[in-house]
Amino acid sequence: MTAPVVEQVVDTDRYPLDDPGVVAGARAELAESGCCVLADFIRPELRETLRREGADIAPMAHYDTETVNAYNIPVDSDLPDDHPGRRTMVRGNAFVPWDRIPATAVINKLYRSPVFQRFVADCFGLSEVHELADPLAGLCLNVVRPGMAHPWHFDTNEFTVSMLTQEADDGGVFEYCPNIRSADAENLADVRAVLDGDTRPVRRLALRPGDLQLFKGRYSLHRVTEVGGETQRHSAIFAYSERPGVVGSPARTRQLFGRVLPVHERRPVRGDDLLD
Repeated sequence: MTAPVVEQVVDTDRYPLDDPGVVAGARAELAESGCCVLADFIRPELRETLRREGADIAPMAHYDTETVNAYNIPVDSDLPDDHPGRRTMVRGNAFVPWDRIPATAVINKLYRSPVFQRFVADCFGLSEVHELADPLAGLCLNVVRPGMAHPWHFDTNEFTVSMLTQEADDGGVFEYCPNIRSADAENLADVRAVLDGDTRPVRRLALRPGDLQLFKGRYSLHRVTEVGGETQRHSAIFAYSERPGVVGSPARTRQLFGRVLPVHERRPVRGDDLLD
């Protein structure tokens, strides 16, 4: 994807992707709270296209309502009774995999853009980012139906890039606890407190379609609250890695997409020793 095409998709008058000031602002927010939202990142005239393209593929989402914990590990894992991994929740969100998203879709064009990838790397202070080698998880659409939620969890990746494409009539609020754990410390007591109802560390975001969210979700507990009304909540998840060749584990891939491919039999070693 060439720079002129990016300029057709992104409101580059508001967010010049090569502007050091835009990058510095994003870095400062990520350093402070682990989260940065670039409001109205997509050009206004494309927001209805963004919504419609997501709505068109949403029926292909894999639904698998299940009981989970914040670490996405088996709920019957051998853990102490007071461990937060013992707190279970119902996960009701669904995912449309990358191989079901048309190459012409706005989110697919943006995901594969070297210019956009360079911008993402700069914002996170990385030398470069790579598209996942995973044909299912590289880019996906997260679908939350009315009455469902994406409960408290940590991300597998150290950084996450996402964009709301359709907002719910009610609910569907993104909530997170900035840096509640680190690469060196699980901080189980703090995590357990939030799961038990402590709202003091919780921040809430009022996201709108076309907003770009940069997030360090590996260290910040987060969720999407229950969706109300009649309209589904849709968001695109742009999955990148610092290393080439990254794919999801077979178990996690089957959980999210309902199927695995031969490529999922290989998996790179993690960069930390956190529970998930």
